[in-house]
Amino acid sequence: MKRGPQRSVDPRAVLDAALELVDGGGLTMRALAARVGLTPGALYTYFPDRAAIMNALTDRLLAEADLGVLEDRARPPHQRIEDFALALREVLLCHPAAVPAILGAAYSGPVALRVGESMLGVLPDPRACYAVMVYVLGSIALEAAELVGAGGKDGKGAEARGALPSEAERIAARRATLAVDPDVFPRTHAAADAIAAYISTDQFRWGLRRLLAGM
Repeated sequence: MKRGPQRSVDPRAVLDAALELVDGGGLTMRALAARVGLTPGALYTYFPDRAAIMNALTDRLLAEADLGVLEDRARPPHQRIEDFALALREVLLCHPAAVPAILGAAYSGPVALRVGESMLGVLPDPRACYAVMVYVLGSIALEAAELVGAGGKDGKGAEARGALPSEAERIAARRATLAVDPDVFPRTHAAADAIAAYISTDQFRWGLRRLLAGM
């Protein structure tokens, strides 16, 4: 049997480097090869293209969200989805600059397929599963965009993420922009506190619970 090309770098190290580059907004096959000490040609023995890297990273991050909560029959069905959604939100918001690329992945890896299978175990109607995932991923995308804007255009990796404003600080900043004339915008003035918190853990949970209740 003919052997394929030998790999000199642990594939997990390649994904580690890829995630660092995505966090910084600069993932290319050439940049990744240089980061891990490979030639661009050698890198293709690990991943055929950037899309394959993003699919692998998506699977890796989904796994970090603890799929076990989706399959824990000791929890009420809707609680399983809420717990997994909150865990996924926490994982993805550790990599806000990577979220747009991750959302565009194919979700065809083994972990993604397991998530889908587990979701169907809770919500047998695939349209219901789709609606939930659109809500969850869309909400995460909005928050990730705000975090990237707060931390600089390129995200600057883990060190910069640690200096990002807290959720409370971001809500306060939004509230400051809503100092509108109550005579001209009476409804907006009255709802300013709730509007300022539209990107928050409480709002994420509120919307998800009501979506699930309708199902």
